[in-house]
Amino acid sequence: MSPDLERVRPDMVFEGVDLHPKVNNVVHHTSEVSLDQLIVRRGQPFKVTLHLSQPFNLNLYPLAIWAATGKDPTEKQGTLSFFSIPGLKKSSPSAKAVWKVELHKEASPPKGLLVLTITPPADTPIGAFNLVVKHRDEEKPLPTLVVLYNPWCSDDWVYMKEEKEINEYVMNERGVIYTGSNNYIFPLDWDYGQFEDKMVDICLKMLDLNHKHFIDSADDVSARCNPIYVGRVISAMINSQDDSGVLVGRWDGSYHYGFKPSHWTGSHAILKRWHDNGCQRVKYGQCWVFAGVMCSVMRLLGIPCRVVSNFQSAHDNDKNLSIDVYHADYGVRERPSPDSVWNFHVWVEAWMRRPDLAEDGKYDGWQVLDPTPQERSGGVYCCGPAPVTAVRSGQTDLKYDIPFVFAEVNADCIHWLVKANGSKVIIFSDTSKVGQNISTKTVGSDKRNNITDNYKPREGSDKERSVFEYAITRDYSSVDEEMEEDDDEDDENEEMEENGENEESGENIEVEETEEGSENEETDEENESADEAENETTESTGNEPTPPPQVLMRFEEVTPPTNGKNVRLKLVLQSKSTAARPLSINIRVQAMRYNGESGVNIRNEVKEKTLQPGIDLVIPIRIPFSDYRKPMLECDSIKVSAVVTDKEKPDYSYLAEDDVVLLDPPITINIPKKGRLYRQVIVEVIFKNPVNETLTQCSLTLTGSGLLRDEVKLEIPDLKKNNQMRVHFPLTPYKIGKKTLVANFDCSTFRDIKGHCTINVKPSIY
Repeated sequence: MSPDLERVRPDMVFEGVDLHPKVNNVVHHTSEVSLDQLIVRRGQPFKVTLHLSQPFNLNLYPLAIWAATGKDPTEKQGTLSFFSIPGLKKSSPSAKAVWKVELHKEASPPKGLLVLTITPPADTPIGAFNLVVKHRDEEKPLPTLVVLYNPWCSDDWVYMKEEKEINEYVMNERGVIYTGSNNYIFPLDWDYGQFEDKMVDICLKMLDLNHKHFIDSADDVSARCNPIYVGRVISAMINSQDDSGVLVGRWDGSYHYGFKPSHWTGSHAILKRWHDNGCQRVKYGQCWVFAGVMCSVMRLLGIPCRVVSNFQSAHDNDKNLSIDVYHADYGVRERPSPDSVWNFHVWVEAWMRRPDLAEDGKYDGWQVLDPTPQERSGGVYCCGPAPVTAVRSGQTDLKYDIPFVFAEVNADCIHWLVKANGSKVIIFSDTSKVGQNISTKTVGSDKRNNITDNYKPREGSDKERSVFEYAITRDYSSVDEEMEEDDDEDDENEEMEENGENEESGENIEVEETEEGSENEETDEENESADEAENETTESTGNEPTPPPQVLMRFEEVTPPTNGKNVRLKLVLQSKSTAARPLSINIRVQAMRYNGESGVNIRNEVKEKTLQPGIDLVIPIRIPFSDYRKPMLECDSIKVSAVVTDKEKPDYSYLAEDDVVLLDPPITINIPKKGRLYRQVIVEVIFKNPVNETLTQCSLTLTGSGLLRDEVKLEIPDLKKNNQMRVHFPLTPYKIGKKTLVANFDCSTFRDIKGHCTINVKPSIY
């Protein structure tokens, strides 16, 4: 008899029952979650053994079984199913999600040994199920089992064909989230930890606390058969804006009574804190934290999921697909905009079918889901699922939230110069700034995969403009033709990506050159909208002067910008003009939050220079550490902008910008490359103070699924200038495979410097 066999009184019909959790969970790819509790995937059979006190005669005394989930289960809602051996009783005609049972070949009814094969259908609602078996007049409740989605099952709406993709998007507990800015893309290691302690309880609790469950719990539980519905629920529950969700979002730089968003290195610590503290919301998160936590929940539930970063991400509040950005002339107060362009924004994509939108599978595949609380959808702070294919083709009339996602990756950006008299001049209209380097981790490696072409046609192509116009006007004319003409171009682009022509982030840094500004000056009252201003034009005299050759500008690094050191850049100006051009150059340096909000103005200066024909004008820019040290404790990047005005033709202005993200000082983690399960190893963490001041309030936090069951925080003594800390810490791996340890060093001068290393844990040898 199996050691897992549950013994009951010998005078009863059922002598014992064995759910075979170890065997079943391995077959169902849930052994990483538990080896003690039965966790199965729908659409796939699992084995149960019943030991009877007497022979089993199915003709005389059939075996009846029922499975139920939720407080008020019904056959009609698919939350209750009756099935039996033999199958004498037919289910109700209105029954949904009917389970099946068969006798396994290992069964021996004359001996009272019943080995059953039970299959929950591929449309079963996910969640905890109670199974009851009945033979003769005795009922026997079985231990509670959990049913999850099944990406290995072709009948499940989350089915994914490629095994290597399932391993990445469901089974991988470690990931990479890309942050920074379009010119400075940084990989951030994230520990999803979806198979860590209590994750099943945490995720099911999350489903039970969503607002729809309180309105109609039976309907909510029934709807959990649908990954579209569940994805939307999880999107709402990760934030706590209007429910008992997990995370509080905050972007103002003040994080009292909580943790800075940059503190977090993984999902499990956040989810466990939420669950263990009575589902009290956790402070604080920002977009990459929201997305990382949601990805963990979706993967645990069995929905293939990945985290996606969109650089230069638009937040179009007025929903006109146009972002107005105001640049103040020297001495003019900055004018806020209702819209914003984030350095980056992070959401998740989940893989599922969308038969609610098209029966032919046109919108199946990756769906955008965004748990960051930005706008309400259906009265709740959630977003999606929005099919990526619908976003690419501008199908803004489909559900859910496609217009918002379309704007994030496609909105045009109008740059205005605000003058002292209150008038505004369009510097230029940028149709390609928004939606750059849309990135996710590559399957099976840590390389960055640029998936921008999944979201939109190539910038500047006729196809891209026609889709943009279609998204605004809903006019189909020319769209289909343009899409056919550009199919070959898309095939070429995909081939380039497969051949590795998308460079790794941070290695190939480019700064986009600005376009020529418009000569049309527009004036209006302060309270007029940017849209109204844009539609106003000056009267044409019919004798317009010829515009001067454009001034091209770019920023270049002199040295890599590193936190703790002076930042050194140079502004390079050039023009094809044949005459000398006196220029007024307004250089502004600001500490910025990554969501486009201005933090602190570090410097603003005007230089009067002359651009000689055929010769580059180079202006050095030096930002001392002492100038940016304090502002950057609460900000994420340094925006360096230059507005150049032709002094002889002041209606012509030009703009260059660079969002500088500082490199962290190095932190070193040493750990053996190989280890054994349950055998202690020693970790060494080294950090040297790179600045001419003492670092105070120092702490080191260590996390890693399979290595540490909870995050470990160590208080570190003050670190004087030029001194080095060297910390040794023991840990004992409790899971096999490649595991990643992440270290986070925080202090008074530097925020959350991170490093990581990997150890390959092998089974123990006894």
